[in-house]
Amino acid sequence: MATPVPAPLSASVPAPGRRGRLRVADRVYARIAARAAREAIVEAWPAGRAKGAPPHVSVAVPGSTVTVRVAVELPFPSDVAATARAVRDRIAAQVVGLTGTKVSGVVVVVEKLVPGGAA
Repeated sequence: MATPVPAPLSASVPAPGRRGRLRVADRVYARIAARAAREAIVEAWPAGRAKGAPPHVSVAVPGSTVTVRVAVELPFPSDVAATARAVRDRIAAQVVGLTGTKVSGVVVVVEKLVPGGAA
């Protein structure tokens, strides 16, 4: 007895442009960015114990890109520019890696320097 052959998948699945689209909520981008910022900041503290307040993140999603603004407290003394750059780079990498959305910009605002950083 012959086994029935299923119809080709392409016959039943619409073209990519007609399937719909995925919308990621703004709060998802904010959570990803906040976690990435915390991870980068923890690496800057001695013994991995961050003492500052958690990062405050806001996002804007104009079209198919996302812009992130994050306010952080960093250790002092430390290389503030390098730590801010690490925060920016990690946020961009995590957002693109987890959502596939292009990051048009990450603005890192250092709100406060907290004593207790690496000497």
